[in-house]
Amino acid sequence: MCWSASADLVAGGVIGAVGVACAARAARVRRRALPLAALPLLLGAHQLVEAVVWNAGGGTGPATLVWAVIALPLLPLWVSFGVLCVVPHRERRRLVIPVAAAVATSAVLAYVLVTKPVAAEIRGHTMGYAIGLPYAPVLLAGYLLGTIGALVMAGEKGLRLLGILAGVGAAVCAMVWRLEFISTWCAWAALCSVVLFRWVGTEQPAPPSQRGGPVRGSQVA
Repeated sequence: MCWSASADLVAGGVIGAVGVACAARAARVRRRALPLAALPLLLGAHQLVEAVVWNAGGGTGPATLVWAVIALPLLPLWVSFGVLCVVPHRERRRLVIPVAAAVATSAVLAYVLVTKPVAAEIRGHTMGYAIGLPYAPVLLAGYLLGTIGALVMAGEKGLRLLGILAGVGAAVCAMVWRLEFISTWCAWAALCSVVLFRWVGTEQPAPPSQRGGPVRGSQVA
């Protein structure tokens, strides 16, 4: 997790391995889920990047910027569009708000990262990132809606579970590590993402035309 460079290395390696397994399973049995199945791979790499930030003693180096790019503009887009790929076309309307929130929030966060420096600071056993976000409460709301909201509204049990776990983690991290929220929550989300391995292997809901019962419009000879 985010408690030291060694902890980040171990967590990143384990979660990254789960991500490889998830992606491989999705490629075999559920290709539409491949972007979302690769989420543990992204978050595992994210933890490895933070290990580099730890070893550098924080600061404003390239690793800090890479970490911020993944955590801030990339993650909401990855999650929301990953969920969009999984949800059937006829049910995608309910994801309009989370996806729109993710796009708008990511655009603002990307602009901030381009125009302002990002500094990492070791605070005991956690890592804090100073970015200077404008309208921080609004951006946080859009960020959580684009990630947790998209998962909860996906309609599949495994994704709702991940969304709920991420939401609980967000609440705890906000209360306990207010200044280090983004770092601690990303670490928690990385750990929670391993539930995707089981979800990828679950049977997909059958379309209406393949479910039991008579099909309208059929003719009997």
